This record gives sequence, structure tokens and C-alpha cells, in this order.
Amino acid sequence: MAAEAVDRGHQVTCVSRSGEAPVPGVTSTAADAGDTRRVAALAAGHDAVATALVPPCDGSEPREPFLALNRAVVDAVRAAGVSRLVVVGGAGSLEVAPGEELVDQPGFPTDLRGEALAHRDVLTFYRTVGDLDWTYVSPPAEIAPGERTGNFRLGGYQLLSDDEGRSRISAEDYAAAFVDELERNAHPRTRISVAY
Repeated sequence: MAAEAVDRGHQVTCVSRSGEAPVPGVTSTAADAGDTRRVAALAAGHDAVATALVPPCDGSEPREPFLALNRAVVDAVRAAGVSRLVVVGGAGSLEVAPGEELVDQPGFPTDLRGEALAHRDVLTFYRTVGDLDWTYVSPPAEIAPGERTGNFRLGGYQLLSDDEGRSRISAEDYAAAFVDELERNAHPRTRISVAY
């Protein structure tokens, strides 16, 4: 997403544990997302904050620590006086039928279940946040590096699939959709999904 934002002319500050710049043209610094004071100081003066936090992907169910980390980021955004927050979400809690989520379907990969449930908990938390213009952007079931076509669909709480029944998008087109939302604030205080 940083590359997409820079390509559109935005000034981008990237914060990570390593402090390494993910792409040229960004200001980069090291910080722990759970350090509310540090994140608030870094976010102050920015128009928006984008988060791409990931729970451990080792098959465990790291739900509470991941939720606490997201709460800390929300507290930091509030303390910084920034009202816009866009979140890289998960796909597991998208509905495949009314009241039926992808993560609860037979055949959902066991090793991804903990991560999917952690993301679902975070979405539940965001639904309680009424003082920030947050948007939770869910990818489809499949996301991988590819090409940026600029052609994709937006949805809501349902898993989007193409004419072949595949729920997919390139990482580049997901980034385009994400930055579109960051710029436009078209879906405040809700979740959107994106796919081909």
C-alpha cells in the first residue's frame, strides 16, 4: 500500500519494528504498535493512519494479544488527534451465505483458523469504535502478488467471487482499492470487501 500511496503523490510515514523503508519515497521509522505514546507522536499531524497488523501465523489462536494491539493503535490515533483510520482486515469473517462465515466452513484451513478468528475479534472491536472514521478492508479468500489492473469490485460483508467461483485479487489491486478508500473516506465505520 505504501508504493500505491507514494505513486499517487502522498507523503507517507511507514512505521514498523525494523524501521526499514518498504519502498523508496517514504519516511520510515521503527516503533512497536503497542507503544501508544510513540505511535501517537508519529501519527500526529497526519491526515490518516493505515494499519496492516498481522497476528502470529503459526496456527495458534493469538486472539487476545492481537486485539490488545489493535486497541492500543486506536488509542494512539485518538491521542494524535487523527480521525481517519483504515485497517487491513481478514477474509475469514466474510459471509458465504446469510449468517455463515468463511472461517466456519468445512475445509477452512486449520492452520489459518487462529489468524482468521483474531481478525474477526478485531472487526467486532472496531464496530464499537464510534469516535473515529475507521474502515476495515477485507481481501478475498486469495490474495497474491500480480499486476495492478485497476479493475475490481467492492462489496460489504459477503465474500466476493468471480464468474469462475474464485474469490481472489492481486496484492497490487488490493492496494489500489485500499488507497482509494483512504483518500475518499467513502465507507466510514464499516467493513468493505474487495475482489475481482
